[in-house]
Amino acid sequence: MESYLDNSATTRPAESVVRAMTACMLEGYYNPSALYAPAVAVEKQLTACRQAIAERLHADPKGVIFTSGGTEADNLAILSLLSDKRGGRVLFTAGEHPAVRAACEALKNQFDVREIPYEHQGMLRLDALEELLTEDTRLICVMQVNNETGAVMPLAEISALRDRKCPQALLHVDGVQGFLRVPLDMRALKIDSYALSGHKIHGPKGIGALVAGPRVRLTPRMLGGGQERNLRSGTENTPGIIGLAEAIACYPERHDMRALKLRLCERLRGIAGENFHINGPRPESDQAAPHILNCSLVPVRSETMIYALEADRVYVAAGSACSSHKQKISTVLSAMQVPRRVAESALRFSLSADTTAGQIDYAADCIARHYEALKRYERR
Repeated sequence: MESYLDNSATTRPAESVVRAMTACMLEGYYNPSALYAPAVAVEKQLTACRQAIAERLHADPKGVIFTSGGTEADNLAILSLLSDKRGGRVLFTAGEHPAVRAACEALKNQFDVREIPYEHQGMLRLDALEELLTEDTRLICVMQVNNETGAVMPLAEISALRDRKCPQALLHVDGVQGFLRVPLDMRALKIDSYALSGHKIHGPKGIGALVAGPRVRLTPRMLGGGQERNLRSGTENTPGIIGLAEAIACYPERHDMRALKLRLCERLRGIAGENFHINGPRPESDQAAPHILNCSLVPVRSETMIYALEADRVYVAAGSACSSHKQKISTVLSAMQVPRRVAESALRFSLSADTTAGQIDYAADCIARHYEALKRYERR
């Protein structure tokens, strides 16, 4: 049996997505910028995908810009929004994905770039944000769902603080781990831009989108034929876009991810007892996303357990896939001030709508066996 519990890194493309993309490549391969009927039909499919994204986010489909994924969408928003400005403050949270963190840090020569700290459960500290907000704040970057702990950020409170202290500041949200899994209304929350990625929701890799609100004035990062509102020139990735549209269409409105996550949590608590630690908000709370559980089974180190589980075809992560080869202790857990001994044992389990109870139980059984064998060995 295989138990794949690393869906925050990537998801298995849905079979209907593969079929839709195959049909596009074999039959609907026309350039959507051409004027003849088959090409116009492809352009209509792209328009339908924009509409589907906008409907899920309560946004204007005219603001949907296709990108190569979440990283490009974040970069397009952060670097393009401020390309014609100098001075003022830029804020990002301590647990941001490198796509946001690195883009913000690249602005340090032109702006006063500051980090918003986390509290111990991985939530943004609203009191610290209030102190950091100044009249000249230009941009606030906050992820919808933390990719390592599953913490759902308090976007309504953040937006309200922005409106009170610096209403001109733009609010950018990295929604890569939230889109379709945690509901969001861009208009109600007054979010100015939102990034998403196809391969996190059973779509293909290489496709994502930036959704821009009415206050956003972007400047092009790629020059050429003027595609995507002249912001991202180059022939559109039509198979990827059609695959993304199908992924959105077939994503289930109801799923068992929360219940399965709680099932896994209780199994792991029973295995490690007082040595079991949750890194993030309480799994059953609204502050926790339904699909991500970050926890530690002390004293077994993350890498040791991951390699042991791999032999059983159980696949989990120690943190973000983008930084797993770069450092021992996650910047997110460090920002939460998780004790080093606990952080060294941290595992991230991330579920999808396809995860089954059988896969959860199989993973827990394998963990129980390995934990019993490995807990007696502790690095000192």
